[in-house]
Amino acid sequence: MWSPWPVSVFALVAASSFTPVHVLEFCPDPDSHSHDNTASDSQLSPNTFKSRWNISVSTLMQNLDQFRVSSKKLLEAFPIDVVDGNFARSVKNCIFSKSSPTPLKGPLRLAAASKEVVEGILDVDVAVTQSDDFLHYAGGGRLLPGSEPLAHRYGGHQFGYWAGQLGDGRAHSLGQYTNRKGDVWELQLKGSGKTPYSRSGDGRAVIRSSVREFLCSEAMQSLGVPTSRAASLIVSDEPVTRDRFYNGNVETERGAVVLRLAKSWFRIGSLEILSQSGEIDLLRKLVTFVIDEHFPSIDSDDPDKYLVFYSTVVNETAHLIAQWMSVGFAHGVCNTDNFSLLSITIDYGPFGFMEAYDPDFVPNTSDDEGRYAIGAQADVGQFNLEKLSAALGPVLSLQQQNEAKRILKGFADIYRKRMNQLFQAKLGLLGEQEDDGDLIASLLKMMADTRCDFTMTFRQLSGASAQQLHDGDFAQLWALEDLSSHKLFSDWLSMYQLRLMRQHDSDRDRQQRMKKVNPRYVLRNWMAESAITKAEKNDFSEVALLHHILSFPFVTQETAEEAGYAARPPSWAKRLKVSCSS
Repeated sequence: MWSPWPVSVFALVAASSFTPVHVLEFCPDPDSHSHDNTASDSQLSPNTFKSRWNISVSTLMQNLDQFRVSSKKLLEAFPIDVVDGNFARSVKNCIFSKSSPTPLKGPLRLAAASKEVVEGILDVDVAVTQSDDFLHYAGGGRLLPGSEPLAHRYGGHQFGYWAGQLGDGRAHSLGQYTNRKGDVWELQLKGSGKTPYSRSGDGRAVIRSSVREFLCSEAMQSLGVPTSRAASLIVSDEPVTRDRFYNGNVETERGAVVLRLAKSWFRIGSLEILSQSGEIDLLRKLVTFVIDEHFPSIDSDDPDKYLVFYSTVVNETAHLIAQWMSVGFAHGVCNTDNFSLLSITIDYGPFGFMEAYDPDFVPNTSDDEGRYAIGAQADVGQFNLEKLSAALGPVLSLQQQNEAKRILKGFADIYRKRMNQLFQAKLGLLGEQEDDGDLIASLLKMMADTRCDFTMTFRQLSGASAQQLHDGDFAQLWALEDLSSHKLFSDWLSMYQLRLMRQHDSDRDRQQRMKKVNPRYVLRNWMAESAITKAEKNDFSEVALLHHILSFPFVTQETAEEAGYAARPPSWAKRLKVSCSS
């Protein structure tokens, strides 16, 4: 008789030219004899992929002199730091400091560019990225027309403690760009030199962290997770010293700059610094600005607009973290200064995609206590939202403050409901039935016990036919074979098949649905490390290959299979470490 485990889903118990990529249209997966060539794969051809980026060249800018950004809206809305210069200092009574990028020392090289961002968002012909002009603009050596570069002042709770003033210590906002669709994007250089918020830092980023940010920003977009975007990656020969693991072993690396963009870079820490400093009028002005610019559904005349804003952020943050969890993504540094007010993923540091399923997976070796383990992300999200509530306190009435506390208490239920929806979809379940929570939680408990691969377990379930599920024959499906070693797997499999039979849809439809939500490829650390090793030698071929493959993570690709991106991770992958050093 089946005895399900307590319902627990992760933290539910707590609240350049590209390398050609070939698509397998009708060939079975090399690691299975399942039907991983069903319609969800076979209906997509290489031509389908190209159409995603098909934009008439005649409508795109061929010269960056035509490209204009503006900081006017931000400069007119807020007071600016009265002190000039990029030297570190305590800053008061402002949101931004004027700060110019420090050019990377050459020679500069274009390591990567996202055609989808450059053409689809910035309206620029991607061929322009091959020009010297682009190298200088994207490397910080020349300002885009209209740019008045700014560094943002914010604070934050880091690893649970108030850290005081933080701010953009190595990033410069170049201005806002309004594209032909009418969308407004704020462009930012990361790794572009010192600002007033650099503290003891040098304002630089290095190749390894920059490759990871570029690739993961775009990979998350393709996975359907709200995120900032990356347009380009420029590398240089400028020496940058880093103590990678804070053990006294200082190494010389090379500097790099990512041109990234988001609808807004405001984060919880943007409000915290103002509240903590007693700058209440400025706090009210910033919250009102964020609402007016980015939350059009909130009535600017509503006396409860700040409360509605808070409720919206609570809801969207719960959804964002649930999406992280559904693809096995651990942010690594879930400080309040890294949590967007728009509930998008920002500030890619020591992140990691979980391989062996483990709720205690910690991607950041600097996180000694495991505060930001993947299974704790929901708890941390709730902590951060509590700090947001405290930051908003001075502009809320006593009644509204009490209501904000009530809203926050609903976070766990919002998160739990969204998690269940996402994992029901990952298992191909239609509708909602009473025992679905037990089915999901039991699967994850078995996965934890057997340490089977998170991504490929769900992907291989997606491709397994009804006959395979009935026979329990997973000999050529390495992740499911690992899972099947659990003593309760056959009981779970029987439960799962009964659940599928009750929804009366075809096996083909079920497989199609599952393949649309269960990626075959994610940016595993070993994949990123392989690309970084080559990039540090000026070979950017694997960066390009990964960028292309991860743009279509749900589709089986021959080149990716040859590279082993869906195979059992190599043994050396377990030795990889990622820290806050960058």
